[in-house]
Amino acid sequence: MAEQNTAAQAVPLTASEKESNSSSVSSASSRFDSRSSGGVTIRNKRNVRLYLVGGSLVLLVAGLLLWRYFSSYESTDDAQVDAHLYPVSPRISGYVIKVNVDDNQYVEKGAVLVEIDPKDYEVAIAQAQAAFSNAEATARSLNITIPITSVSTESQISAGASDVENANAGVAAAQKQLTAAHAQVEQAEASDVKLQDDVQRYKLLVEKKEIADQIYDQAVSAAKASTATIAAMKANEAAAEAGVRQAEARVATANANYRSAQTGPQQVSSTRARALAAVADVEQKRAALEQAKLNLQYTRVVAPVSGEVNKTVVVGLNVQPGQQLLTVVPLDEVWITANFKETQLRHMTAGQKVNVKVDSSGRTYKGHVNSIAGATGPLFSLLPPENATGNYVKIVQRIPVKIVLEPGENKDRQLRPGMNVEPKVYLR
Repeated sequence: MAEQNTAAQAVPLTASEKESNSSSVSSASSRFDSRSSGGVTIRNKRNVRLYLVGGSLVLLVAGLLLWRYFSSYESTDDAQVDAHLYPVSPRISGYVIKVNVDDNQYVEKGAVLVEIDPKDYEVAIAQAQAAFSNAEATARSLNITIPITSVSTESQISAGASDVENANAGVAAAQKQLTAAHAQVEQAEASDVKLQDDVQRYKLLVEKKEIADQIYDQAVSAAKASTATIAAMKANEAAAEAGVRQAEARVATANANYRSAQTGPQQVSSTRARALAAVADVEQKRAALEQAKLNLQYTRVVAPVSGEVNKTVVVGLNVQPGQQLLTVVPLDEVWITANFKETQLRHMTAGQKVNVKVDSSGRTYKGHVNSIAGATGPLFSLLPPENATGNYVKIVQRIPVKIVLEPGENKDRQLRPGMNVEPKVYLR
C-alpha cells in the first residue's frame, strides 16, 4: 500500500493540470493578500487615533500642570539682602586712648569699642560735686533763716505797734502839759495885769500920802515877782511845746519803725523765695553732677547692637560729638528686599512662604513675606520722576517687598547686606 501510494504520488502532472493548479493557487493567494492588507490598514488607523488622543491628553495634562506650577509662585532677580547699618559716634569730645576691635570683627551688644581719655571728665565731676555741696549748704542756711526771720518779723511788728501807741500817748501827755502851762501863763499874765494896776494905783495913793510906802513897796515887789513868774511860766510853756514836738517826732519815728516792721512778711517771702531759688540751684547743680557722671560714662563707646564692625578710628584721634567712628552691621537682623513688578503683586500678600536662593553660595533659605512697600521704589529716591512734559511712556514699575527669614535660617551669618538673591514667593 505504501508503495502504491508512493507510486501514485510520483506520477507527473500534465501541463494543463499544472496551469490550472497554478491559477488556483494564485487566485487564492491574491484573495488572502487583499484580506490581510485591509485588516492591517484598519488597525493602523485605529492605533494612530489612539496615539493622537493619548498624546493630546498627555499634552493637556502637562500644560495644565505646568500652568499650575508657574502660576503658583512669583520670582524676581531684582532682590538683595538688606540690614540697618548702625553708625557709632561719640557723645563727647576727647582723645582716643584705645580701640578694642578690628575690622570685620564680630562684637556683642554693649561691648566697649573705643575708649576716650577720662581725666578731663573726672575733674569735671569733682568740680560739679563741689558746686553741688556748696548749693546744698546755701539752701540749708536759707531754710534755717526763714523761721528766724519770721519770728523776728512778728516781734518787730508787735514792738512797732507798741512804740506807736506809746508815742501817741506821749504826744497826748505833752499836749496836756502844754495846755496846762499855757493856762498857767494866762493866769499869771492876768494876775500881773492886776498887780501892775495896783502898782499904778498905789503910786498915786503914795504920792497923796493916803497909804503907807510899805504897801506901795509890797505892790511893786509883787508886780516884779509876777513878771518873773510869767517869764517862768512862759519858759514852762515853751518847754511843754518842745515836749509836744519831741513826742510828735517820736510818733513819726515809731510809725516809721512800725511800717518797716510791717514789711517783715515781705522779707520773709523774699527769704523763702531765696530759699526756693537755692533749692532750684541745688537741683541744677545735681543735674550738672549727673551730666558730668554721664560724660564720664560716655568716654567708653559701646556697641549699640551685635554685629560685625567696620572701623575708621585709630588711637590718638581727637574726636568730636557726632563724628562717625565705626559702623556695626547686625548680621542677625538681615532681611530681603525684592523689587517685584507691579503685575506680579496681584495675588501676593503678607505671610506667604518664600524660598530665597543666594547667588554667592547657591543655598536656599526659607522665609515669608513680611510687608509690601507703600510706594514704588523711584518715589523714595532723592529726585522722584515726574511727567510734567506730557511725553508719557508707560513703564512697568517695581515695588519693594520685604521678606524676612524664618528663625534659625541664618545661624552661620553668611548673608551679607547687598548680596544678590532670587526669591520665589509661593502664592498658594
